Amino acid sequence: MGTWDTGHFDNDTAADFAADLDEATEAGRTDLVRAALLRAIAAEEYLDSDEAVVAVAAAALVAEQCPGGPPVETVYGPDEPLPRFPEELRVLAVRALDRVTADRSELRDLWAEADGEAGAWQRGTAELRTALAAAISTAASPGISPVPAPAPSVTASSVPTGTITGDGGRSGARDRTRAGDTHGR
Repeated sequence: MGTWDTGHFDNDTAADFAADLDEATEAGRTDLVRAALLRAIAAEEYLDSDEAVVAVAAAALVAEQCPGGPPVETVYGPDEPLPRFPEELRVLAVRALDRVTADRSELRDLWAEADGEAGAWQRGTAELRTALAAAISTAASPGISPVPAPAPSVTASSVPTGTITGDGGRSGARDRTRAGDTHGR
């Protein structure tokens, strides 16, 4: 995975995910985001960094639509307009972020090694989770816990695979020669 900064789309795999979103139909974009979140949630063993970065990117897109959510401001994110995501994706996004930042996550381990336990990447994912959790809490009906319940039993075989290329940009799916891209992609 080529990574050039701590932003949610500042790596080859997340940028490829953005390209996949741009190529999908409107309904397909929601399905790709849901699938990315579910794959991270369903990881029973060590969570691969490629699956984790796509889940973080998907969570960032969901969080952006929350009241007060942090905007996705990068040339590597999706170019095409995104649909309004269903509110249920907020809970999935929190669960996915919890899985990405937990033990047995390659991405968490890589960032802890590179930037420490309280570095910029950790603060960025915490900001996403905070925005998502606040939106869930605000939307919760009286008598319903605002805290996401434990994830339902999801197996890797029940999670759609989508069309995420994950090939480091070699698919040619998107021209990355926009301003500021000096990473040879």
